[in-house]
Amino acid sequence: MPRVVHFEIHAGNPERAISFYQKVFDWGFQKWEGPMPYWLITTGSNDQPGINGGLVQRQGEVDGQAVIGYVCTVDVQSVDASTATVKANGGTVVLPKMPIPGVGWLVYCKDTEGNIFGMMQAAPDAK
Repeated sequence: MPRVVHFEIHAGNPERAISFYQKVFDWGFQKWEGPMPYWLITTGSNDQPGINGGLVQRQGEVDGQAVIGYVCTVDVQSVDASTATVKANGGTVVLPKMPIPGVGWLVYCKDTEGNIFGMMQAAPDAK
């Protein structure tokens, strides 16, 4: 059964957002050494329930089109098959399948209520 494995915060000013979440929740942030600006978020100890996440520079203006909430990412076996299932059930793709080098394939979709979520297929050779 696919589970939520990651959440993501989109921020117009990543440094400001990092400062906010560090002060409010004492979350830890570590810059990812990948090809894009991205920070890994540690929300607590691995022996406690919960998930960790990431913070990314917002792609677009806050005009109703950009992501302005936390995005939960669901681990799936196949991004392509899962995307087809989303479309067949009334959902839409908002950011098409993209590689996250060294990690896998990612796609963002909207559900029938307009909520955005991510789906990730592990594939370390994704380019």
